[in-house]
Amino acid sequence: MTTGSPPAGYAAIQDYLFGLKTAGVKFGVDRMRILSARIGNPERAVPCIHVAGTNGKGSVSAMLEAILRASGQRTGLYTSPHLVRLGERVQVNRAILAEGEITAYVQELQPLADAIASRGGLDDRPSFFEFMTAMAFLQFARKKCDFSVIEVGLGGRLDATNIVEPEVSIVTSIGLDHCDMLGDTFEAIAGEKAGIIKPGRPVVIGRMPLAAETTVRRVAASMGARVVSVREEFGDDVSRYPKPSLEGDYQRWNAATAALAARLLPGRFGISDGSIESGLGAVEWPGRWQRTVLGGRLAILDASHNPEGAGVLDSNLSRLHLETGRLPVAIVGALGAMRAGPLLEVLCRHCREIHLVVPHQARASSHAELEALVPGTFRGRTIRSTVEELFPSPAVCTAGGPDDVIIVTGSIYLLGEVFCLLEPQRGPGEGRLQDF
Repeated sequence: MTTGSPPAGYAAIQDYLFGLKTAGVKFGVDRMRILSARIGNPERAVPCIHVAGTNGKGSVSAMLEAILRASGQRTGLYTSPHLVRLGERVQVNRAILAEGEITAYVQELQPLADAIASRGGLDDRPSFFEFMTAMAFLQFARKKCDFSVIEVGLGGRLDATNIVEPEVSIVTSIGLDHCDMLGDTFEAIAGEKAGIIKPGRPVVIGRMPLAAETTVRRVAASMGARVVSVREEFGDDVSRYPKPSLEGDYQRWNAATAALAARLLPGRFGISDGSIESGLGAVEWPGRWQRTVLGGRLAILDASHNPEGAGVLDSNLSRLHLETGRLPVAIVGALGAMRAGPLLEVLCRHCREIHLVVPHQARASSHAELEALVPGTFRGRTIRSTVEELFPSPAVCTAGGPDDVIIVTGSIYLLGEVFCLLEPQRGPGEGRLQDF
């Protein structure tokens, strides 16, 4: 698929959409309910699964989409954030929302947003994420999707996506992330994410601390919702879990979560063991321990953007060292000290050289902030770098030597910048980086 040049006016449309972000995160579902009502409540037209969680929700969503497509369903997939192109967030049968479609949707939605704001002031103007959510619901309804998978943006209870009535809800994991908005305990965060559970609809729970699981189960019980636990259904031996095309033990947890949710769907959706196996074996989700080749060297791109993700990265790097017999060279950037600290601690245990970069995001940690978080016990090198210096042309990386393994990790925004430089003419699903 080739998207070509953006249509006339698309740059202005992007400026308008991204300009909405200056108002910050807007929690609450009231604006979304009003906006959705004005466009005919398209979210009611397509059955869905609703996916929340600190980590794993994107991978689980991609796995479910692949399972549903393998069963013959026409699928909608709504995820965030995007890696390269805005349209990645809204996909039908994995075809991304084109620039022309985004332009048309914004032209349709902007007058409605203006009318909503005129009644309640700027605080009531639909946000960037609410615009994208409305586009997703409209696209899935108009493209006559049989089923959609909807990933929560942030939290759950007050997320704009929480106007759906899903066939199944999922809480993939609970970790300490976005604590300034969701709370600073497992119980508080679990309570927010469990807010997507609907009366009488089953919920699948993945791996999480006991305190968080207790909270999710309590919310489910209050809703009369059946809880299906990955740990209870599959046990603790990960080798017995379904094996997806994505690498890593944590992806087997995600695969088990997706498989359980798929099995809970009513029979009319045609889910079989064969479609589950086929879907999991074919799923694509870039930037999750993704192996590629840069200049003849193994390179791994992995979005590990919070403390829970850093723990998974620790395990993966241990296996990588056993596999290659070498300490890799890392390229890392993160948003904020709470995320950067655990990540750098892990990298300093496993890497001989670390390139510190600052993603082009307002919340990104500076070079000085990253340097201050490097443990004093680290005996390797840290180097201040930029993405442009490290990836000066497609398929080229200047970090390390000719025999080094490269690991790019941290913020998903950093990975998006790297993808743009490595393959500037390509988008998701268009023959991305060569698999190793």
